[in-house]
Amino acid sequence: MLMKSSDSIDISFSLPLVQRLRFTADVFGDDSQVLTDLLEPSGDMPARAQIWLDQHVADANPGIGHRIVNTLNAANDHVLLTQPPQVIAGGEASKNDPAIIDNLLRNFNDHDLDRRSYVIVIGGGAVLDAVGYAASIAHRGIRLIRIPTTTLAQADSGVGVKNAVNWFGKKNWKGTFAVPWGVINDAKILETLPDRDYRCGFSEVVKVSLLKQTTAFEQVCRDAEKICQRDPQAAAGAIRASVQMHLDHITRGGDPFETLEARPLDFGHWSAHRLESLTNYQLRHGEAVSIGLAIDCLYSARVLGLPQADCDRVLDCLQRLGLPIHHAALRDEDALLQGLEEFRQHLGGRLTITLIDAIGSPVDVHEIDFAAMRDAIAATRHLAQ
Repeated sequence: MLMKSSDSIDISFSLPLVQRLRFTADVFGDDSQVLTDLLEPSGDMPARAQIWLDQHVADANPGIGHRIVNTLNAANDHVLLTQPPQVIAGGEASKNDPAIIDNLLRNFNDHDLDRRSYVIVIGGGAVLDAVGYAASIAHRGIRLIRIPTTTLAQADSGVGVKNAVNWFGKKNWKGTFAVPWGVINDAKILETLPDRDYRCGFSEVVKVSLLKQTTAFEQVCRDAEKICQRDPQAAAGAIRASVQMHLDHITRGGDPFETLEARPLDFGHWSAHRLESLTNYQLRHGEAVSIGLAIDCLYSARVLGLPQADCDRVLDCLQRLGLPIHHAALRDEDALLQGLEEFRQHLGGRLTITLIDAIGSPVDVHEIDFAAMRDAIAATRHLAQ
């Protein structure tokens, strides 16, 4: 049979990936079996595992390392910890220091972790990002179990399929897409979270509800004061609704690895990422997202016809949640607007920003009216005052 001088074969395929999300009241207490059940032995060998613990969590929870070890030791030879729990710098510092990633990889190698081993990371979103990135590049992927310890991570990034560190002074420039083996949202671990960090997570709740579900937005608005005051029932309901919407988008939205132009779950994030770097990460991610939502809602009202009453509801909700809608860094509008180009580069191709023309109605735009955007940025300053 004669072969053509040129030929093509295109085959579409999908992978049998599973998102395992668990909710617990006390994962290192009465609910410890939820964690051990996620650790599958390798043949007749126990599951090999390492634990990496956010420094902020370790400081706020004395003795947590012993509780974790006791939890896994109670698994009756089901799990083999290769070393005691290791502490990693908390917050954005974990994503800014290449030596931290090198240390993680060295530990994985020194203790012979392989693709059927487990890396258990307990911490806020930045630590989940950094440890997840290292786990995803070791052996092209070691199984990762995330135990998010902030409202932000439990409501959003804990179930995400993205891992990254900051590079070249840019947020999340170096990273991977990898589905975690399992995620455990534990209620007790939130009890020692400082108030500022506790409130931060609910900007992502507002974000995803504005994109996905009007009733969820109305509920978080009704419960805003209760959430700000750390009412456990109101907060748990908002977190659960948010993580479910994020999970549905990842598993059913058709573009989990962001190969298309838009990143709809990053509403409000083009300026948020830029604000974090402009403030040398003094702004928490959740605070920056809140400001980003304020800017993009004000812009949407000016350009896309978002009803002003709905825009006002968003701004009011954010403030009643105890979140900011302005920061001094916004005064340098030129520096902030560079975030649009960074956002375009991160996606590849043309600029695509997700905005809204009504609550629950996202719109992708490819051009920005810079005069209107500057006006929206300036408006946050007056509203905050």
